[in-house]
Formats: sequence, structure tokens, C-alpha cells
Amino acid sequence: ALVFFMQLGFAMLCAGSIREKNVKNVLLWNLLDSAGGAFGFWSVGYAFAYGGDDPTSSQKTFIGNAGFFLTGDTDMEFWFFQFAFACALSSIVAGTIAERCQMMAYLCYSIFLCGFVYPVCAHAFWSSNGFLSAFAKEPLWGTGVIDLAGSGPVHMCGGVAALVMALVLGPRRGRFHDDDGNVLEEPKPMGPHSVALQFLGTFALWFGWYGFNPGSTLLIHSAQLGDVASLVAVNTTLGAAAGALSGMFTSTILDERKTGVYTFDTTAAMNGCLTGLVAITAGCATVEPWAGFVIGLVAGWVYLGASALILRLKIDDAVDAIPVHMFGGAWGVLATGLFSNPNRMRLAGYATGNLGWFYEWGRGSGNFTLMGIQICSILFVFGWTVCIFTPFCYVLKFLNWLRIDPIEEEVGMDISRHKGSAYQSEDTNEKAMSELNASRRKLQMDLSYSGRSRASKDADKKPTPAAGGSMGGSEHAAEEAA
Repeated sequence: ALVFFMQLGFAMLCAGSIREKNVKNVLLWNLLDSAGGAFGFWSVGYAFAYGGDDPTSSQKTFIGNAGFFLTGDTDMEFWFFQFAFACALSSIVAGTIAERCQMMAYLCYSIFLCGFVYPVCAHAFWSSNGFLSAFAKEPLWGTGVIDLAGSGPVHMCGGVAALVMALVLGPRRGRFHDDDGNVLEEPKPMGPHSVALQFLGTFALWFGWYGFNPGSTLLIHSAQLGDVASLVAVNTTLGAAAGALSGMFTSTILDERKTGVYTFDTTAAMNGCLTGLVAITAGCATVEPWAGFVIGLVAGWVYLGASALILRLKIDDAVDAIPVHMFGGAWGVLATGLFSNPNRMRLAGYATGNLGWFYEWGRGSGNFTLMGIQICSILFVFGWTVCIFTPFCYVLKFLNWLRIDPIEEEVGMDISRHKGSAYQSEDTNEKAMSELNASRRKLQMDLSYSGRSRASKDADKKPTPAAGGSMGGSEHAAEEAA
């Protein structure tokens, strides 16, 4: 339930980060994450992720093959936990493509992500028959990938999907180019309209992460595993705190060097915090608290660099989900390969034949095996998501289901598609409103004319009754009237 509570955090953060003319639209999207995601994960997603697992077999499988629609002997508690993970992944994409994507496309990709894309990643990382899994009978290279709660299969997968969707969909109107198509010297700011919602969403996500990470220890049935869950909670806290501090104060120092004035960027603090949470998610059970703080510290810098990079590449991410989740997730998986401690790995149930690279150097071996496994897992998540999600997005684009009409984008989705703005004080673009109303009146007239034309054709096709029949009918009507 704590993990599912993160949906509230995503909703508030997304709603606060965009312009007020699209608030209703984004909030509805986040509700549909849960609705569409539940359908996708119930029908096929869980079966693809864990269906047919056989812990006694050393055979590796790419995808699950049993338990569709939760038939058979299914662990309902585990299903609900994994469903909440799938919904979190889908919400990552929602923020990136906000303010310009059609509702049909959103519902389709939400089902597709939760029903197919994410389950394959989850199967590879966590299934007892997954080819990367540390829980397999014969794990990859003797250890398997270490990712307790999903820096790779959840956050990085969602971040890569957001990147693909942003590239196919394109930026919001006026973000990087003027009305004549000329490149702007600086990207046009678009939001946030409510910093209060952004902060509330960030706090809600941080709170939900205490279910996301400690809850991933799952089968806590001894004092040993209870200690592991406690360590996970501590590392989660330190990663978030360090990310927020490094993100904000590094941004402050950079701004002071440019302008000579100390300013404190709230967005850098919030997204630095979230990037720290994403990064610590993989290794929260296998690293020491000091390493958890270092991972969060670097995560804040990763966010700042990645955010600047996607702006330079003119990729429009309305909430900076790509820097937070794709780059933060990749750093988290790599950091686990650097900092995993042999004692912590043993307590968490991982094989200790291959340690974090820094610890390998400490014992004089330089063994790169665990680091190599972590790199392979990053390449798998990136390659799988790009290869399967890119054609899907182009199919939506071909069907004209992807991008909204330019006039609707100018007016805002709340007025054009949701029967009014979220805030009554909102100023609207009167010219765009007039164009939208005129186009809809024309559509109604075309539909009305089409309906009259069909009725006229149907009347012409009716056979003319014979005279006798007509008179007989008239006489019968007269008799009935009398």
C-alpha cells in the first residue's frame, strides 16, 4: 500500500510541474495509470514476469508463460506488490509527455508498459529463471545482478520509455522554437504553476519509498532479514538527503559563478532528492550507510548534468523524469557494482563470490565480474525498452493517436477535453478559444449535413406504394378515425 501511495506523489508532482491549463488532464492520466496498469498486469503482465517459475530448474527463460488472468496458484500478496511497481513505472512516462499527448495514446502505452515491457525486465532481474537473476539456481557468472528494488527494471525502464516517447512525440509548441520555426536562444519556460504541489508530491514519493525499498525484502521472517530491512530504510533516507543537498547547493554554486548572486533552486533540491532515491534503490541492502550517502551525493550531480544535457539536445521533458529515472537508475545499478559489501551481500542473501569493485581492489584482486554483470543489465534494459517501445510509439503516431491538435494544445487540455479548467481564475487564450469553437461548430455542421444526406438517400430508396394499396390504407385510416 505504501508503494501504491506513490501514485499520489506522482500525481501531485506532475500536476504542479506543468501549466495550469492541463492540470485536470495530468491528474486523470495518473488515475488511468492505476486503472490501465491493473488491467495489463492482471491479464498478462504478471504471467510474463513470474508465470511458470521453477526454482529447482537451472533453465533460463526470457519470459514467463503461465498464470494469465491470475489463474492457477498465485501469490496474491506478491501480485499486489508487483502491480504497484508496474504503476510507478508507467507514471514516470506521464510526466515527460504531459501537455501534448492524446488520451488514447496514454491509455494504450500504460497497458503496454505494465502488460509487456516491464514484465520482461522484471523476469530477467527477479525471476528464479531469469537470465540476469541473482535468485536463479545458477546465477549469471556466479552472482547475478544485484538490484533489490528496481533502479534498473523499474526506474531506468520507465526513464528509457519516457525518452523514446519524448523523441517520437516532439516538444511542446514554443518550447524550443518560435511560431515561424526559428530556434529560440533559450528554451521557453513552461511551468511549474504550483511549487506547493511539487513539494507535496516529492514528500509523498519519499514517504512511499519506505515501502518501495524496505518492502522489497519481502519475506522478513527472522531477525537477520529484519536488520536488512532496517539498513535499507537507513540507506534510503541517506540517499534522498544527500541527493537533495548536492543538487541544490551545487546548483547554487554554479549560479553564483554565473551571476554573482546566491540563489537556491527548489527544482534542483526536489529532483536531486528523487534522483538520490532512484539511485539507492538498487544497492540499498548491500552497501554501507556511508556508501549510501555517497551514492546520493553523486546522484544530485548526475541529475544536474543530465538535465542540462537533454535541454541542450532539445528534448522536452515536462518534469525532468528522464534525468531522474533513466540516468539516476543507471547510476544506481553501476554504484551497486562499486560499493557492494561482502558482509551486507551475505546477510541479504546474495552470493559473495564477486564483490563490489572497490572491495575487490581492497582485497587485491581487481575482479570486475560483478561490475560487468551490472553493466550488462543496464545494456539489456536500455536495448529491450528502445527496441520494443519505439515501434509501438510509431504505430500510435501512424494511427494519429499520439499528439493532440495544435489548437487544443494552445487552449489547454482541460478546456478542450475535460469540460473546463481546473482553476476558475485561469486566463485563457481568447483567439485560440475562438478557433477551437469554430472548428467544433464546423464539425457539428458536417455531421448534421452528413446525417441529412443519409436520411435523404434512404427516403429515395423506399418503394412507392401502389395506388390501390394507398387508397385501401386511406379508407382503413378513415374507418379507424370514425
